[in-house]
Amino acid sequence: MTGPGEFARTGAAGTTTLSGDSAGQAGLPAEPTVLHVRSEQDLLAIRHAVRDATLTVGFSIVDQTRVVTAASELARNAYIHGGGGTIRIEYPTRPGAVGLRLTVDDSGPGIADIDAALTDGYTTGAGLGHGLGGAQRLMDEFEIRTREGGGTTVTATRWADR
Repeated sequence: MTGPGEFARTGAAGTTTLSGDSAGQAGLPAEPTVLHVRSEQDLLAIRHAVRDATLTVGFSIVDQTRVVTAASELARNAYIHGGGGTIRIEYPTRPGAVGLRLTVDDSGPGIADIDAALTDGYTTGAGLGHGLGGAQRLMDEFEIRTREGGGTTVTATRWADR
């Protein structure tokens, strides 16, 4: 549900269903990891933390690469366009599967046109314009919530069958 001046878009994979937390799941952290996005060094630390999280979940090397690439794009967007923010790493579960959920928050100006921002080639900076759309394609579930002048939250989940 969105309020005045607030926009949301869920990726083609469908609405993210928040399942029970991962507490009690063998080998999965019960508490989320929260990292700050304030510098270039933070971007590197985020890549390493997300790679470690993909190993915890048991992703294949291909899925590890997908998730780390998506995390890198989302964190870089928060750093460049949102003036910094946070990334939250969680381990949702559903029957027969465990996932890795990344929630990236910033308090930047928001995204005026989400559809345009997800289009390849669209950029408001010096990049190639593949960040958001590319990240969406790499994950199973993808949602953007933004408010003009009030920041952006991107939630992206990749699932691994167990």
